[in-house]
Amino acid sequence: MGSPEKTGKLYLIGAGPGDPELLTLKAVRALGECDVILYDRLISSRVLQHARADAELVYVGKHEGQQERTQQQIFDLIARHALAGRTVGRLKGGDPFVFGRGGEEWALALEHGIEVELIPGVSSAIAVPALAGIPLTYRGVSQSFAVVTAHCREGRAEDWARYAKIDTLVVLMGVKNRAFIAQSLIAAGRDGEEPVAFIERGTLAEERIITATLADVAFGGVKVHSPAVFVIGEVVKLLPLLNSGRQR
Repeated sequence: MGSPEKTGKLYLIGAGPGDPELLTLKAVRALGECDVILYDRLISSRVLQHARADAELVYVGKHEGQQERTQQQIFDLIARHALAGRTVGRLKGGDPFVFGRGGEEWALALEHGIEVELIPGVSSAIAVPALAGIPLTYRGVSQSFAVVTAHCREGRAEDWARYAKIDTLVVLMGVKNRAFIAQSLIAAGRDGEEPVAFIERGTLAEERIITATLADVAFGGVKVHSPAVFVIGEVVKLLPLLNSGRQR
């Protein structure tokens, strides 16, 4: 009787904020080793070019109202392929452990006895504002920042009051609820005249930066399209200075 098939391996890979040149060397190496790659909605074809020619590429992007169902499908795919002896790459935009549910996929793999290798990615929360000309900290302007997701577990609402005193706020996945977020922050004590910026399609050729005040956003006067990083704080005032000299 033959020996049982060897269990495969899971790579949890961060793809960075979009620009394929911001992939890490370790991510490139791992993509070339994978038999199966489960990739998210914002992963570009240029990133997927690092996969082997014979690798199976499986799109698992999440869409409004189907997030939990899709996540369960991802869990099932990871287990099925890895337990069949394949090397699986779970490829996520940004960093897998910044609102990417990477920890849950890591735990699932461990439950099944699947080897896991973690490959952090450059987080869009930090890289996108910085490359646009907005550093999250700056001496004399901002000594603290927080990264917040506007997508909470079903049935649970974010308490925006706890972020009222933090110098710089970075909101991910906040385009749809931007007016409510701004209203909640103003109600919690943040100045309505505080500057804000939205960076659409950050790090890519199509990048667009929209600046306004928190009150503008609260009153519904700012048009912006997803995906975009929402930055709130006095550091946004540095944008004209730092953006003017950046390499494009």
